[in-house]
Amino acid sequence: MENKLTILHKNRGSFKQRLTLFLKSLKHVKEITMGDPLDHATGIEKRELLAQLAGNPNPFNEKMIKRGPGTIEQPTEIPSAFESRIIGCICHHDATAIFFMWLHKGHPKRCECGYWFKLVHKTPV
Repeated sequence: MENKLTILHKNRGSFKQRLTLFLKSLKHVKEITMGDPLDHATGIEKRELLAQLAGNPNPFNEKMIKRGPGTIEQPTEIPSAFESRIIGCICHHDATAIFFMWLHKGHPKRCECGYWFKLVHKTPV
């Protein structure tokens, strides 16, 4: 049975050969670049990049939404691909805290400040 040093020495030799071959092949390469990020992306990341290329810079609605009239007849519409969503309301322009609440489809909800919110369907990304 071979000892560990002999095995390590054999592996080191093959590594040197591979490294030499790799370095020689680099001489013929003009420029090393990464491919297009879209080619490397998969799953939800790829769908996000495709949505951004299609002109939707905020596909997951993560940015702040300005409140509309906020009445019970015209509640501020909050898009969601799910049955419920947690939202935060900055009740006053000088507020130092955010009031969070759950919204459910089909049930408009009133914030403590008096504004109404309603969950509306949005197609998923």
